Amino acid sequence: MANFFKDNDDLQYYFDKGIDWEPLVRITEHDFADADGHKSTEEAVTFYREIAEMFGEFVAEEIKPYEKEIDDEGVELVDGEVVFPERLREIFDKIKELELHSLPLPRELGGMNAPMMLYFIHSELMARADVSVMAHHGFHAGIAMAALVFSVAEGSSEIDPKTGRILKTRWEKAIREIAAGNAWGCMDITEPDAGSDMAAMRSVGEQDADGNWYVTGEKIFITSGHGKYHFVIARTEKENPNDPMSGLKSLSMFFVPTYEEDADGNRKRIVQISRVEEKLGHHGSATCGLVFDKAPAELVGERGDGFKHMLTLMNNARLGVGFECIGLSESAYRTAVAYASERSSMGKTIDQHEMIADYLENMKTDIQGVRAVAVTAAFHEEMAQKLALVLEFGDLDDLERKKIERRMKSHQRESRRMTPILKYLGAENAVTHARMALQIHGGNGYMKEYLPEKLLRDALVMPIYEGTSQIQALMAMKDTLGGIIKRPRAFVRRMAQTRWRSVSARDPFERRVAALQSLSLNAQQHLVFKTAGDKMRGLRDKPLMDWPEEFTKNWDPKRDFAYAMLHAERLIQLLGDTLIAEVLLAQAQRHPERLEVLERHLDRAEPRVRHMHDQITTTGERLLKKLSTKQEASQQAAE
Repeated sequence: MANFFKDNDDLQYYFDKGIDWEPLVRITEHDFADADGHKSTEEAVTFYREIAEMFGEFVAEEIKPYEKEIDDEGVELVDGEVVFPERLREIFDKIKELELHSLPLPRELGGMNAPMMLYFIHSELMARADVSVMAHHGFHAGIAMAALVFSVAEGSSEIDPKTGRILKTRWEKAIREIAAGNAWGCMDITEPDAGSDMAAMRSVGEQDADGNWYVTGEKIFITSGHGKYHFVIARTEKENPNDPMSGLKSLSMFFVPTYEEDADGNRKRIVQISRVEEKLGHHGSATCGLVFDKAPAELVGERGDGFKHMLTLMNNARLGVGFECIGLSESAYRTAVAYASERSSMGKTIDQHEMIADYLENMKTDIQGVRAVAVTAAFHEEMAQKLALVLEFGDLDDLERKKIERRMKSHQRESRRMTPILKYLGAENAVTHARMALQIHGGNGYMKEYLPEKLLRDALVMPIYEGTSQIQALMAMKDTLGGIIKRPRAFVRRMAQTRWRSVSARDPFERRVAALQSLSLNAQQHLVFKTAGDKMRGLRDKPLMDWPEEFTKNWDPKRDFAYAMLHAERLIQLLGDTLIAEVLLAQAQRHPERLEVLERHLDRAEPRVRHMHDQITTTGERLLKKLSTKQEASQQAAE
């Protein structure tokens, strides 16, 4: 029988060697203090593998064969409710029977207490079968976990410091309902004319004289918006015209149940579904418009914390989308390999033709590289979140607390660095790989009878939703340049060390990786000087330690950041190739069989990095001058 876990050697490498299960299992199992939990890391990982193998077979046998049918049938809006076709309904009935919605939830809330790492690996497996099924499935356990995280963050949960068991949590009823497969949720952010610009949101949260909250407004493009439990961003505070950030500071987050059901299952809608979007792809996933008209709501945390809470949601969502993109890429690669190995041309199968062989190796190398980042980022994010819980609820002495806090911050830094790169590379590669698969299929690829045209339609949204590729690039640029300014001496020291390793390291692969890092750091240095302009030139005569204070004064974002914003997407591509090389080098140093993967990546990454470095350091002035002239003309006309 087909099995998407067993047929993937790269995924099995991570399960067997690539994931450091010991700290992840130990912190998930609360140092094995829970009498109902696993008694050792070996026992836990054996259980995880059994689940992964079962899930790999399920998605290969119960979803993949019906991928085209799911795409053709789509979903409908009937009498104000979303209706799934029979096949899709059967799939989710089976998922419910297998209790897979409860995978990462704590045992005391009806879950299996598996790490989020296993949940993310499942995301890849299911996305390889069909991304629209994965998109909907993700809004079950994902939203239940979000409810738990928000309750802990606001202090409305109680946790036993010895066993780590949750004694009380604010939205326990909703979490249990989702874990049982009887409901799901979603996050409601996007509005008409307010997508990436959250400060432009117009939905409002209002409080009555008795302290009750209500949300009024319209939301659009809400994935699985027909779910019961919604986390909604709405405006609660007045904007300050003198504070450009006040638009974000005026947002709050709310928990909104969107319907009620009686004992017989009769539903009364509180929030209306205005439409189900007709999309290019993802036809098995409902994308809804919603209308809130004084819908009763519960404030999450404090007023004005909506943007902060949204970042928590989005960070985990972007990790999930990264794995989802890998699954789509894997599907594109597998269908391309299968077709090319059977299609003959000019006396041999086309996978033996040089250009097609190059395409296929490029796809495989890209997938393995992004998967390396995905698994590493997911590990750091999960460890950071769980160490934060230990700090909040654990019975620790001062020395233990300081040690754990250092570990947590280290994991946070790595997760923050890797997540936008993962989302960017995963999404962009998904489109590229679907396009390659279509090209390899030739004229057949353009026909609906074959899979690549569907994969391409499904892939095109990946660089758009859960934060566009351009937003990811800007985030990476901001953090990268900001880090240089905050720690200039460390940056200069790192540049010198990297250059030295690129010529002196004994390992030739380490030298090659160091050479990539050196080009990356050189491009970053160039962007810092170009971004700051006169400000940096004025700092050259000042001690390095005075740079942070001097540099942060009197910024004009429109002028000072123009060059960096222009090159942000090139920078994230350069950062991505370098990050993959770093992760694969670390793997190869532990497990020599990974050298082959690293070498393939370096062969393709080195010319790309040189090209991006050249573009960042030599282009852009002409376009920026043209834009500046237009802006000045517009300002003069307005005056």
